[in-house]
Amino acid sequence: KVELTNAGSQLLRGVMPLLQRLDQTVRQIRSARGRRHVSVATFASFASLWLLPRLRAFEAAHPDIDIRISATDAMVDFDDPEIDLILRYCLPADAPGGAQLLFGEVITPVVSCAFSNQAAQGHAPRLREPKDLTAHTLLEEDERLASVEFLSWRRWLRDNGVPKLEPARWLYLNFTYQQVQAALAGGGVALGRLALVGDSLARGDLVEAFGPARRMASPFAYWLINLAEQRGERSVRPEVTAFAQWLAEQAAATRQQIDSAVNAAVS
Repeated sequence: KVELTNAGSQLLRGVMPLLQRLDQTVRQIRSARGRRHVSVATFASFASLWLLPRLRAFEAAHPDIDIRISATDAMVDFDDPEIDLILRYCLPADAPGGAQLLFGEVITPVVSCAFSNQAAQGHAPRLREPKDLTAHTLLEEDERLASVEFLSWRRWLRDNGVPKLEPARWLYLNFTYQQVQAALAGGGVALGRLALVGDSLARGDLVEAFGPARRMASPFAYWLINLAEQRGERSVRPEVTAFAQWLAEQAAATRQQIDSAVNAAVS
């Protein structure tokens, strides 16, 4: 362990603002020499299911801006100079000051359209009410995160009157996008996050197994964090502002797919 003398501490306090300004200047020079770019950090399932499918629209409108996406489930350090924006999933109480709410969280059981048709035609076990899940595979999230409590089948089954129900089998998966992929392949019933499967529902690739009446709210929500603002920088690069505004527009469209009453409860 290294301890600073009083003189050393005074020197550090005097030099630190200069170092911070130097770091900012170096980053500005790097940006000026190269192409305009925006670096975004988010978690893998959000990138795969929500961000990437929409990105072509931004690229078409801004062909001179490069996008770098860092998909990781680890919390990104707000002091990371290589990241401009963070798309985070957390409780409202855990969102930093200045974070922009994108949309709330609603969970709904989903299956592939083909699987739903087979069940309706009697070529697969029926799937009309919660108790019918005894004959199906349930795709469950296998993570030790605080949010899992609100994404679990056990909670959904309890809230829908069948707390002791046991399915034909459980299939545990680490990531949300894996559950969605398994459901699309006809591998079982997933608890879909409405914000992340809304496009698949709109296209008809997935269907809500029990309709909107069986949706379940979660207190977690999705947030946009502008690190330039968090770091107290005097100005934000125009390309970062453009991408943040585009994200807000896309989020507004997603909010229309989510029950407004539930969305208002987390705002």
